[in-house]
Amino acid sequence: MASSYKNRYPHYSLSHSLTLPWRPSTYYKVASVTPCLAPFTKTSQSVTASKILPFPSNRTALFTRYSHDDWYKSNQLNYRESESSRHSAERLRVDTNRLLQDKEQQTRRTQTDTSKNIGERVNDIAFWKSEINHEIDQVIGETNSLSEVKRRVERALAETEGPLQVAQECLYFREKRMSIDLVHDDVEKELLKEVDIIKACQEKMRRYLEKVIAQLASNRAAQHELERDIGDKQTAYRIDDKCQNLRNTSDGIGYFRGVERVDATISVPESWAKFSDDNILRSQSERAASAKLREDVETMLNVTSNEMWSQFNAVNVAFTNRIAETADAKNKLQCHLAKTLQEIFQTEMTIESIKKSIKDKQAPMRVAQTRLDERTRRPNVELCRDPAQLRLVNEVHEIDDTIQTLQQRLREAEDTLQMLVHTKANLEHDLSIKANTLFIDQEKCMGMRKSFPSTPRLVGYT
Repeated sequence: MASSYKNRYPHYSLSHSLTLPWRPSTYYKVASVTPCLAPFTKTSQSVTASKILPFPSNRTALFTRYSHDDWYKSNQLNYRESESSRHSAERLRVDTNRLLQDKEQQTRRTQTDTSKNIGERVNDIAFWKSEINHEIDQVIGETNSLSEVKRRVERALAETEGPLQVAQECLYFREKRMSIDLVHDDVEKELLKEVDIIKACQEKMRRYLEKVIAQLASNRAAQHELERDIGDKQTAYRIDDKCQNLRNTSDGIGYFRGVERVDATISVPESWAKFSDDNILRSQSERAASAKLREDVETMLNVTSNEMWSQFNAVNVAFTNRIAETADAKNKLQCHLAKTLQEIFQTEMTIESIKKSIKDKQAPMRVAQTRLDERTRRPNVELCRDPAQLRLVNEVHEIDDTIQTLQQRLREAEDTLQMLVHTKANLEHDLSIKANTLFIDQEKCMGMRKSFPSTPRLVGYT
């Protein structure tokens, strides 16, 4: 600091003590004690300036004279000191010129080496920039491919909602079957299995969709690290390239005192290169994981599509078999109903015949009973149990037995007719059940199942 160069002896200053214009003040210092030629005595110390007389006798009294030998020696000493000073100055000049040349060459070599090192550093940065840019292009391509797979999974997942709703509605519709047709048949089993398979496929798709989303986040994180690294390297490349092109005549150069003592570095070349290499390795690892995940998703989509299509076909086959079975049962019921109706007609005719026959037996019964009643009026001995009497009595009993038999048969015929009518009602009810079942299975269920998505749509393609 400027304060450190102040005169340590404030009693005297250079301007007051050195008045010779040829003597530079920087090479001389003021003595802290005033020089004297002879030791002081109490008498001399007490002499003031007013008491000193301007006469030689006074000088002889105050100062000691030098001898001629002292004068000669002083001159010789001055000569030798002068020669020594000149030789020292000459050596200093020669050494200084050589030092200046050496330092100039050293400064140039150092500057050249520094420029070379900065150039090598620029080349290293350019190399890592190219590697990182290549890796960024690769990871961006992989991220785009994985994003497309994500969209495919989302579309495939959305496509499964239709078949699931159709299967569930088929189950709901089949709950409207009536009576005996409300059975846990193969169609219902296959429909329940189809619902389980579609839900299982949806669960797989959701799991893989979560994995894809997580992998996309990892890919973007790796891409972000690479982009941040390439941004830093572009800045460092611009700075180092500028530093490499700086010359002694360049504009913008200046003093920055103390900057060499500031160490703001946080890495060494090994850790610097390892940082970029780790970023690239991480990106490559994420790309490999992303490619493997894409393959797994492709396999999953194909497997789920095949499973759903296989079960869809199995349900359709079960529906076809069940519809054929129900139609066959309906046809047989219609045949039995026709026969039952015919039998009812014949039974009704039989009942009418029996009733007519019973009615026809009333006249012979009246005739026989009238005869017996008339014959009870025969007088006296004429009341004879003759064969005619016996025959009439037997005729009345026979006709009565016949009427009883016919009435019994009439009751049986009427019971049979009631049974046939009940059977007819059961057959008609069963036919209505079968017709309802056929309508549900054939019209509603199979009608809805015509719109099952195609395989490309189930794997996510539009």
